Amino acid sequence: MATSNQLTPGMTLSIDDKIYRVESCVKVTVPKGVPFIKTKLKDLLSEDVIERNFKLNQPIQDVSLGERKIEFLYLEGKDYLFLDVGNLEQVLVPASIIGDKVNFLKEGIELKAMFYGNAIFSVELPQFLELMVVKTEEGTSAAHVANATKFAILETGAKIEVPMFIESGDIVKVDTQTNEYIQRV
Repeated sequence: MATSNQLTPGMTLSIDDKIYRVESCVKVTVPKGVPFIKTKLKDLLSEDVIERNFKLNQPIQDVSLGERKIEFLYLEGKDYLFLDVGNLEQVLVPASIIGDKVNFLKEGIELKAMFYGNAIFSVELPQFLELMVVKTEEGTSAAHVANATKFAILETGAKIEVPMFIESGDIVKVDTQTNEYIQRV
């Protein structure tokens, strides 16, 4: 068990049966008071950020999260079924943890998952994916303008802006963190 003096950004803590990641921590000294540690903590399930103060040398429960590769298989009910690549076991991940990353999920994509025990707290897509365009919107009257774009719907259901020359059936490289078109493959 660690103490509050050892807090650093990036640490993972268990507080009141919730798992938090330390986003920032500062030692605050006041002229006529007791110094304390002021922190910003991010709840890894809800992604809410809270502020919490700790007394100096206050015991804290730090936890270590395991990182594993999981491969998307298919949607099962409202949850998503993955294969743990390390031990070949199936893992059911709630839709709340997947969130808007669902726009880039397709069979066979490997994600990085953060585990605490057997519970998954977060998943991370690869930064770049190559996906097929299934539909594009018609070009606008501003098609003669340089850098004109149109919307395209990808095979996963994501809707992104692409240059005018992209057509249905093209494979495009997409940045999953910014939802932006990178290049045609």
